[in-house]
Amino acid sequence: MNAAGCASSPGIEILYSDHHAWLVGWLRRRLGDAADAADLAHDAFLRLIIKPAPRGFGSFAEARGYLRAMAQSLCINLWHRREIEQAWLDTLASRPKDYAPSAERQAIVLEALREIGALLLDVPPRAAQAFLMSAVCGMGSQEVAGELGVSARMIRKYVAQVMLRCMQAQACQTSMALRDPSS
Repeated sequence: MNAAGCASSPGIEILYSDHHAWLVGWLRRRLGDAADAADLAHDAFLRLIIKPAPRGFGSFAEARGYLRAMAQSLCINLWHRREIEQAWLDTLASRPKDYAPSAERQAIVLEALREIGALLLDVPPRAAQAFLMSAVCGMGSQEVAGELGVSARMIRKYVAQVMLRCMQAQACQTSMALRDPSS
């Protein structure tokens, strides 16, 4: 989207001036960190500029409710990313220093883990769980089915659903890279 498209977002200036300070305060209380709160508030309004709310707000409370729901989702995503980062750091710390990957390799792996984590948030929780048990833990369909209390056929369907989402994400990234050869 170009800058002109962003500037024409109806009422974003009013929404920002009426609710930004409140949203930062709400996020600060939720996160306990002013810098994270400011970042997430910025992200929330940026999302509204790029993709405006599906409808106008009938009241002050309605606008704050929408912003609070969006901010809650951003908080969950932040916590999820941090859990992934901490798991990666714990894995690195448990390995002998001689076997530690280079800083560049660590950054690549961490970015891949973030992408997978974000992707798994976009699929139903049971599908994500079945995929992780199958792909990461190496469990077979029957074993996963027993753990989740569903049929092996359902497990294969869940895993296929996640694999399809992975392929769609890969195709999207490839398409964007082809459009912008500088990336």
